[in-house]
Amino acid sequence: MSVSEALKAVDAGSIGTVPGIVEAGVPRRMRGGASLRRFLLGALGIVLLAAVWEIYKALGPADGVVIGGVTVLPRTTDLAMPHVWDMIGRLFEPVSSAAGALPMWQAVLQASAFSLGVASVGWIAGVVVGLFLALLMQRFITAEAALFPWIVLSQTVPLIAIAPLVRRWGAQIQIGSFEWEPWMSVALIASYLAFFPISIGALRGLNSPDTNHVELMRSYGVGWWTTLFRLRLPASVPYLLPALRLGAASAVIGTIVAEVSIGLRGGIGRMVVEFAAAAGGDPAKPWAPIFGAVLVGLVAAGFVSLIGVFLRRYRRGEVPA
Repeated sequence: MSVSEALKAVDAGSIGTVPGIVEAGVPRRMRGGASLRRFLLGALGIVLLAAVWEIYKALGPADGVVIGGVTVLPRTTDLAMPHVWDMIGRLFEPVSSAAGALPMWQAVLQASAFSLGVASVGWIAGVVVGLFLALLMQRFITAEAALFPWIVLSQTVPLIAIAPLVRRWGAQIQIGSFEWEPWMSVALIASYLAFFPISIGALRGLNSPDTNHVELMRSYGVGWWTTLFRLRLPASVPYLLPALRLGAASAVIGTIVAEVSIGLRGGIGRMVVEFAAAAGGDPAKPWAPIFGAVLVGLVAAGFVSLIGVFLRRYRRGEVPA
Protein backbone atom coordinates (compact mmCIF):
# COMPACT_ATOMS: atom_id res chain seq x y z
CA MET A 1 0.00 0.00 0.00
CA SER A 2 1.39 3.38 -1.00
CA VAL A 3 1.22 6.57 1.05
CA SER A 4 -1.64 7.93 -1.05
CA GLU A 5 -3.57 4.67 -0.68
CA ALA A 6 -3.09 4.73 3.08
CA LEU A 7 -4.36 8.31 3.30
CA LYS A 8 -7.34 7.47 1.11
CA ALA A 9 -8.15 4.54 3.40
CA VAL A 10 -8.12 6.87 6.37
CA ASP A 11 -10.35 9.41 4.60
CA ALA A 12 -12.72 6.64 3.57
CA GLY A 13 -13.08 5.61 7.19
CA SER A 14 -11.74 2.10 6.74
CA ILE A 15 -9.06 2.50 9.39
CA GLY A 16 -10.29 1.84 12.90
CA THR A 17 -13.78 0.79 11.86
CA VAL A 18 -15.60 -2.35 10.90
CA PRO A 19 -16.11 -2.35 7.11
CA GLY A 20 -19.71 -1.89 6.11
CA ILE A 21 -20.88 -0.59 9.49
CA VAL A 22 -21.11 3.07 8.63
CA GLU A 23 -23.82 5.34 9.91
CA ALA A 24 -23.93 7.19 6.61
CA GLY A 25 -25.04 3.92 5.01
CA VAL A 26 -28.11 3.62 7.21
CA PRO A 27 -31.30 4.29 5.19
CA ARG A 28 -32.63 7.80 5.59
CA ARG A 29 -36.03 6.47 6.63
CA MET A 30 -34.46 4.60 9.55
CA ARG A 31 -32.52 7.68 10.67
CA GLY A 32 -35.70 9.75 10.50
CA GLY A 33 -37.59 7.15 12.50
CA ALA A 34 -34.88 7.14 15.17
CA SER A 35 -35.03 10.93 15.43
CA LEU A 36 -38.82 10.87 15.76
CA ARG A 37 -38.57 8.17 18.42
CA ARG A 38 -36.10 10.23 20.45
CA PHE A 39 -38.38 13.26 20.19
CA LEU A 40 -41.42 11.28 21.32
CA LEU A 41 -39.49 9.75 24.23
CA GLY A 42 -38.38 13.22 25.29
CA ALA A 43 -41.94 14.53 25.15
CA LEU A 44 -43.12 11.49 27.09
CA GLY A 45 -40.51 12.19 29.76
CA ILE A 46 -41.86 15.73 30.19
CA VAL A 47 -45.42 14.45 30.49
CA LEU A 48 -44.37 11.84 33.06
CA LEU A 49 -42.51 14.46 35.07
CA ALA A 50 -45.62 16.66 35.16
CA ALA A 51 -47.73 13.65 36.16
CA VAL A 52 -45.36 12.73 39.02
CA TRP A 53 -45.43 16.36 40.17
CA GLU A 54 -49.24 16.42 40.33
CA ILE A 55 -49.51 12.97 41.92
CA TYR A 56 -47.10 13.88 44.69
CA LYS A 57 -48.87 17.21 45.20
CA ALA A 58 -52.20 15.40 45.55
CA LEU A 59 -51.00 12.57 47.80
CA GLY A 60 -47.93 13.95 49.59
CA PRO A 61 -48.02 15.50 53.09
CA ALA A 62 -48.51 19.26 53.30
CA ASP A 63 -45.35 19.64 55.42
CA GLY A 64 -43.25 17.43 53.15
CA VAL A 65 -41.42 14.23 53.98
CA VAL A 66 -39.02 14.67 56.90
CA ILE A 67 -36.53 11.96 57.84
CA GLY A 68 -34.25 12.46 60.81
CA GLY A 69 -35.05 16.15 60.95
CA VAL A 70 -34.10 16.61 57.28
CA THR A 71 -36.73 17.43 54.65
CA VAL A 72 -36.12 14.99 51.80
CA LEU A 73 -39.28 15.80 49.82
CA PRO A 74 -40.83 19.29 49.51
CA ARG A 75 -44.09 20.55 50.93
CA THR A 76 -47.17 20.14 48.77
CA THR A 77 -48.83 23.47 49.48
CA ASP A 78 -49.74 25.76 46.58
CA LEU A 79 -47.02 28.14 47.74
CA ALA A 80 -44.27 25.54 47.55
CA MET A 81 -45.63 23.46 44.65
CA PRO A 82 -48.04 25.29 42.36
CA HIS A 83 -50.01 23.23 39.87
CA VAL A 84 -48.43 22.62 36.49
CA TRP A 85 -51.32 24.35 34.71
CA ASP A 86 -50.91 27.38 36.98
CA MET A 87 -47.23 27.66 36.03
CA ILE A 88 -48.03 27.34 32.33
CA GLY A 89 -50.91 29.79 32.54
CA ARG A 90 -48.68 32.34 34.29
CA LEU A 91 -46.52 32.48 31.18
CA PHE A 92 -49.36 34.16 29.27
CA GLU A 93 -50.01 36.82 31.90
CA PRO A 94 -48.19 40.16 32.25
CA VAL A 95 -44.98 40.15 34.25
CA SER A 96 -46.42 42.69 36.67
CA SER A 97 -49.50 44.81 37.13
CA ALA A 98 -47.70 47.88 35.78
CA ALA A 99 -49.12 49.47 32.66
CA GLY A 100 -47.48 48.21 29.49
CA ALA A 101 -45.85 45.22 31.19
CA LEU A 102 -44.68 42.53 28.80
CA PRO A 103 -46.28 39.10 28.77
CA MET A 104 -44.29 36.70 30.92
CA TRP A 105 -43.34 34.44 28.00
CA GLN A 106 -41.93 37.39 26.05
CA ALA A 107 -39.86 38.64 28.98
CA VAL A 108 -38.54 35.12 29.58
CA LEU A 109 -37.63 34.71 25.91
CA GLN A 110 -35.74 38.00 25.91
CA ALA A 111 -33.80 37.04 29.02
CA SER A 112 -33.17 33.57 27.60
CA ALA A 113 -31.80 35.04 24.37
CA PHE A 114 -29.46 37.30 26.35
CA SER A 115 -28.14 34.42 28.48
CA LEU A 116 -27.86 32.17 25.43
CA GLY A 117 -25.73 34.77 23.64
CA VAL A 118 -23.37 35.11 26.60
CA ALA A 119 -23.20 31.34 27.04
CA SER A 120 -22.40 30.94 23.33
CA VAL A 121 -19.43 33.28 23.61
CA GLY A 122 -18.21 31.37 26.66
CA TRP A 123 -18.73 28.03 24.92
CA ILE A 124 -16.77 29.09 21.84
CA ALA A 125 -13.92 30.34 24.04
CA GLY A 126 -14.04 27.07 25.98
CA VAL A 127 -13.88 25.06 22.75
CA VAL A 128 -10.83 27.00 21.54
CA VAL A 129 -9.00 26.66 24.85
CA GLY A 130 -10.03 23.03 25.36
CA LEU A 131 -8.95 21.93 21.88
CA PHE A 132 -5.66 23.82 22.19
CA LEU A 133 -4.86 22.13 25.49
CA ALA A 134 -5.86 18.72 24.13
CA LEU A 135 -3.62 19.14 21.08
CA LEU A 136 -0.77 20.33 23.24
CA MET A 137 -1.09 17.42 25.65
CA GLN A 138 -1.40 14.89 22.85
CA ARG A 139 1.65 16.24 21.06
CA PHE A 140 3.94 16.45 24.08
CA ILE A 141 3.90 13.87 26.88
CA THR A 142 5.58 16.38 29.19
CA ALA A 143 2.80 18.88 28.59
CA GLU A 144 0.18 16.28 29.51
CA ALA A 145 1.99 15.41 32.73
CA ALA A 146 2.31 19.09 33.62
CA LEU A 147 -1.13 20.38 32.59
CA PHE A 148 -3.56 17.52 33.23
CA PRO A 149 -3.53 17.73 37.07
CA TRP A 150 -4.06 21.50 36.94
CA ILE A 151 -6.94 21.14 34.50
CA VAL A 152 -8.65 18.76 36.91
CA LEU A 153 -7.90 20.93 39.95
CA SER A 154 -9.28 24.00 38.19
CA GLN A 155 -12.79 22.58 38.50
CA THR A 156 -12.57 22.36 42.29
CA VAL A 157 -12.62 26.15 42.71
CA PRO A 158 -16.08 27.34 43.86
CA LEU A 159 -17.69 29.24 40.99
CA ILE A 160 -19.60 31.62 43.26
CA ALA A 161 -16.34 32.62 44.95
CA ILE A 162 -14.43 33.53 41.78
CA ALA A 163 -17.26 35.30 39.93
CA PRO A 164 -16.98 38.60 41.86
CA LEU A 165 -13.19 38.46 41.52
CA VAL A 166 -13.41 38.04 37.76
CA ARG A 167 -15.73 41.02 37.52
CA ARG A 168 -13.44 43.15 39.69
CA TRP A 169 -10.37 42.24 37.66
CA GLY A 170 -12.21 42.80 34.39
CA ALA A 171 -13.41 46.24 35.47
CA GLN A 172 -9.77 47.32 35.71
CA ILE A 173 -9.03 46.37 32.09
CA GLN A 174 -9.07 49.29 29.71
CA ILE A 175 -7.00 49.33 26.52
CA GLY A 176 -7.53 52.47 24.49
CA SER A 177 -11.22 52.73 23.69
CA PHE A 178 -11.84 49.13 24.77
CA GLU A 179 -13.57 48.65 28.10
CA TRP A 180 -14.37 45.38 29.79
CA GLU A 181 -18.14 44.91 29.90
CA PRO A 182 -19.84 43.01 32.76
CA TRP A 183 -21.20 40.39 30.36
CA MET A 184 -17.63 39.54 29.37
CA SER A 185 -16.95 38.43 32.94
CA VAL A 186 -19.95 36.11 32.74
CA ALA A 187 -18.74 34.72 29.40
CA LEU A 188 -15.28 34.15 30.87
CA ILE A 189 -16.74 32.18 33.76
CA ALA A 190 -18.86 30.16 31.32
CA SER A 191 -15.74 29.31 29.30
CA TYR A 192 -14.00 28.34 32.54
CA LEU A 193 -16.57 25.58 33.06
CA ALA A 194 -16.85 24.63 29.39
CA PHE A 195 -13.20 24.05 28.58
CA PHE A 196 -12.76 21.17 31.04
CA PRO A 197 -14.98 18.47 29.48
CA ILE A 198 -13.92 19.56 26.00
CA SER A 199 -10.21 19.26 26.74
CA ILE A 200 -10.64 15.85 28.41
CA GLY A 201 -12.92 14.48 25.69
CA ALA A 202 -10.72 15.79 22.89
CA LEU A 203 -7.62 14.28 24.49
CA ARG A 204 -9.30 10.89 24.77
CA GLY A 205 -10.39 11.14 21.16
CA LEU A 206 -6.99 12.18 19.84
CA ASN A 207 -5.40 9.22 21.62
CA SER A 208 -8.10 6.78 20.50
CA PRO A 209 -6.63 5.55 17.16
CA ASP A 210 -5.17 2.06 17.32
CA THR A 211 -1.41 1.91 17.70
CA ASN A 212 -1.14 -0.11 14.49
CA HIS A 213 -2.80 2.65 12.52
CA VAL A 214 -0.54 5.30 14.00
CA GLU A 215 2.51 3.17 13.24
CA LEU A 216 1.26 2.70 9.69
CA MET A 217 1.23 6.46 9.21
CA ARG A 218 4.73 6.70 10.65
CA SER A 219 6.05 3.90 8.48
CA TYR A 220 5.12 5.91 5.40
CA GLY A 221 6.84 8.98 6.79
CA VAL A 222 3.61 10.90 7.36
CA GLY A 223 4.13 13.88 9.66
CA TRP A 224 2.27 14.73 12.85
CA TRP A 225 0.02 17.33 11.23
CA THR A 226 -1.10 15.01 8.45
CA THR A 227 -1.73 12.24 10.98
CA LEU A 228 -3.70 14.70 13.06
CA PHE A 229 -6.04 15.78 10.27
CA ARG A 230 -6.34 12.40 8.52
CA LEU A 231 -6.47 10.04 11.49
CA ARG A 232 -6.65 11.57 14.95
CA LEU A 233 -9.29 14.27 14.42
CA PRO A 234 -11.74 11.98 12.56
CA ALA A 235 -11.23 9.33 15.24
CA SER A 236 -11.89 11.87 17.99
CA VAL A 237 -15.39 12.81 16.79
CA PRO A 238 -17.25 10.09 18.78
CA TYR A 239 -15.48 11.37 21.91
CA LEU A 240 -15.62 15.06 21.08
CA LEU A 241 -19.34 15.45 20.36
CA PRO A 242 -20.49 14.29 23.82
CA ALA A 243 -17.79 16.54 25.31
CA LEU A 244 -19.10 19.48 23.29
CA ARG A 245 -22.64 18.82 24.57
CA LEU A 246 -21.39 18.64 28.14
CA GLY A 247 -19.38 21.80 27.57
CA ALA A 248 -22.47 23.58 26.24
CA ALA A 249 -24.47 22.55 29.30
CA SER A 250 -21.62 23.68 31.56
CA ALA A 251 -21.48 27.03 29.76
CA VAL A 252 -25.20 27.57 30.34
CA ILE A 253 -24.89 26.67 34.03
CA GLY A 254 -21.85 28.91 34.41
CA THR A 255 -23.66 31.79 32.73
CA ILE A 256 -26.73 31.58 34.96
CA VAL A 257 -24.71 31.18 38.17
CA ALA A 258 -22.38 34.02 37.19
CA GLU A 259 -25.32 36.30 36.40
CA VAL A 260 -26.62 35.67 39.91
CA SER A 261 -23.21 36.17 41.55
CA ILE A 262 -22.24 39.25 39.58
CA GLY A 263 -25.71 40.75 39.44
CA LEU A 264 -25.78 41.15 35.67
CA ARG A 265 -29.19 42.32 34.53
CA GLY A 266 -30.98 41.18 31.43
CA GLY A 267 -30.41 37.43 31.73
CA ILE A 268 -32.18 34.43 33.17
CA GLY A 269 -29.97 34.30 36.27
CA ARG A 270 -30.96 37.77 37.44
CA MET A 271 -34.60 37.08 36.59
CA VAL A 272 -34.55 33.98 38.83
CA VAL A 273 -33.42 36.11 41.77
CA GLU A 274 -35.89 38.92 41.11
CA PHE A 275 -38.89 36.65 40.60
CA ALA A 276 -38.05 34.54 43.65
CA ALA A 277 -38.80 37.58 45.80
CA ALA A 278 -42.39 37.49 44.54
CA ALA A 279 -42.94 33.81 45.39
CA GLY A 280 -45.00 34.63 48.48
CA GLY A 281 -47.76 36.39 46.58
CA ASP A 282 -47.31 34.80 43.16
CA PRO A 283 -45.97 31.24 43.60
CA ALA A 284 -46.11 30.39 39.89
CA LYS A 285 -44.01 33.39 38.84
CA PRO A 286 -40.53 32.10 39.90
CA TRP A 287 -40.97 29.02 37.72
CA ALA A 288 -41.09 31.06 34.49
CA PRO A 289 -37.33 31.84 34.40
CA ILE A 290 -36.63 28.22 35.36
CA PHE A 291 -38.46 27.16 32.21
CA GLY A 292 -36.35 29.73 30.36
CA ALA A 293 -33.15 28.21 31.73
CA VAL A 294 -34.28 24.77 30.56
CA LEU A 295 -35.01 26.23 27.13
CA VAL A 296 -31.52 27.74 26.92
CA GLY A 297 -29.98 24.38 27.78
CA LEU A 298 -32.08 22.58 25.16
CA VAL A 299 -31.13 25.09 22.46
CA ALA A 300 -27.45 24.76 23.34
CA ALA A 301 -27.62 20.97 23.20
CA GLY A 302 -29.58 21.14 19.95
CA PHE A 303 -26.90 23.30 18.34
CA VAL A 304 -24.23 20.73 19.18
CA SER A 305 -26.48 17.99 17.78
CA LEU A 306 -26.70 20.03 14.58
CA ILE A 307 -22.91 19.98 14.39
CA GLY A 308 -23.09 16.22 14.77
CA VAL A 309 -25.30 16.02 11.67
CA PHE A 310 -22.48 17.40 9.54
CA LEU A 311 -20.03 14.95 11.15
CA ARG A 312 -22.34 11.95 10.75
CA ARG A 313 -19.72 10.17 8.66
CA TYR A 314 -17.43 9.84 11.67
CA ARG A 315 -20.06 9.01 14.29
CA ARG A 316 -19.77 5.25 14.59
CA GLY A 317 -20.53 4.99 18.27
CA GLU A 318 -20.17 7.98 20.54
CA VAL A 319 -18.30 7.57 23.80
CA PRO A 320 -19.72 9.40 26.86
CA ALA A 321 -17.52 12.23 28.09
